[in-house]
Amino acid sequence: MTPEQIRIVQSTWVRVLPIKDIAAQLFYKRLFEMDPSLRPLFRGDLREQGEKLMQIIDAAVNGLSHLERIVTAIRDLGRRHADYGVKDHHYDTVGAALLWTLKEGLGAEFTPKAKEAWATVYGVLAATMQEAAATRTTSTLPTQQPNSRDAA
Repeated sequence: MTPEQIRIVQSTWVRVLPIKDIAAQLFYKRLFEMDPSLRPLFRGDLREQGEKLMQIIDAAVNGLSHLERIVTAIRDLGRRHADYGVKDHHYDTVGAALLWTLKEGLGAEFTPKAKEAWATVYGVLAATMQEAAATRTTSTLPTQQPNSRDAA
């Protein structure tokens, strides 16, 4: 993630904020069109979920200049998503739905450079979440006790 990519993401995000409720609706509509199997993972009110999504994106975007300050929260988010049933392959679908939503919301302002910047930033954040989720999954597996025959 370059400083220029961070600047582009932050400047385009400011333009999404006035339409954040519509953007959230567009995002979830597109996400469930792309992968209907994701719908059951969202048990609560989708409007509230959209508000949370926009808050999380806002915090992440605003924290990009000092990633070390938000990495713990991003890792926690990844572990929680693993608990909800999110799998690694879901991150690709979410990323594609996010980029589509930004294109719809920003129109001509979503330039190829903006798309590349958002894809890069999303990739870094998603990888951080996935790494934390993998650690959570691994650390929560029961440890196998050695069989008495295996003991030396």
